[in-house]
Amino acid sequence: MPLGLLGKKLGSTRVYNAQGVLIPVTVVLAGPNRVLQVKTQAGKDGYNSVQLGFDDQKEQRVSKPLLGHIKKHNGVAVKRIKEFRNFSKEVKAGEVVGPALFAPGDFIDAIGTTKGRGFEGVMKRHNFGGGPSTHGHKGWHRRGGAIGQRLFPGTVLRGFKMPGHMGQVSRTTQNLEVIQVIEADNLLLIKGAIPGAEGDYVVIRESKKRPKGWKAPVATAGKKKADAKAAAAKK
Repeated sequence: MPLGLLGKKLGSTRVYNAQGVLIPVTVVLAGPNRVLQVKTQAGKDGYNSVQLGFDDQKEQRVSKPLLGHIKKHNGVAVKRIKEFRNFSKEVKAGEVVGPALFAPGDFIDAIGTTKGRGFEGVMKRHNFGGGPSTHGHKGWHRRGGAIGQRLFPGTVLRGFKMPGHMGQVSRTTQNLEVIQVIEADNLLLIKGAIPGAEGDYVVIRESKKRPKGWKAPVATAGKKKADAKAAAAKK
């Protein structure tokens, strides 16, 4: 996880690029992130990481062990703390980092907690088709059907898709493009949707599949066809 930030999802909007194309974006408050601790492989911790804190909090609302840890490194009480291993930017405890870590055109992975949907049936939770509405099917319109066996093994096998609690789980959306970086307001405008509701905390990290400097591969097959057509047209 070379680069990363803690942030808060503010909502969705749309912007226009230089060509006048409309782009749907999610607005993320990605700072300020305070560097609470820096661990090194040469030190007692035995690995490289940076501990970031986000969203200031009153000291009386922070547990004493956590507050002691923060004050040990001359930090400020925060609501969220996240450790990023192998942080590619050199920082020191007490420094502040923000959305300037990223630039327009970079790709990121967004980690958030999905919206909680409560108890849901199989049609909404697992996209079941449901039962017929006619031919004597009374009371089986939105049910899942048989789930067990008569003789062997006589129990419900694990992993069956059934009604239950839906949502409120951690999900990662990969390869989202950064459209704008508004450093003055600590905002990132990211193309596409991010898991969670407005006001939820999210983790923005450098994309694992498309890190900084990544370029889209050239479609060689299509290029060869285009070159062949151009050559044939010249003849």
